[in-house]
Amino acid sequence: MNTDPIPPADLTIDGTGLLCVTLLLRLRKQIEDAPAGTVVHVIATDPAAPLDLPAWCHMVGHDYLGPLPGSQPVYGIRLAADARATRADAPWHPASTSSRG
Repeated sequence: MNTDPIPPADLTIDGTGLLCVTLLLRLRKQIEDAPAGTVVHVIATDPAAPLDLPAWCHMVGHDYLGPLPGSQPVYGIRLAADARATRADAPWHPASTSSRG
């Protein structure tokens, strides 16, 4: 288990009051142009966030850093250079690699 402290945020995403589906849509949109290595702190009050965020990170390849200590539910993520692309309208589905013409 990683016992290193979670680094300070380069980007904070406030998902207070959002269900995880909407939270992931916001998260995906706000990190799409962020460089690899960016540390993202996600504020997430949805009770499913402690399960959904690490599962999504695992699916796409970002590093889930875990919950931050404190009274507010905040989770750390480090963006990976080789993360798998997801659909803009469904960030839990891989992006299509086929082109349609």
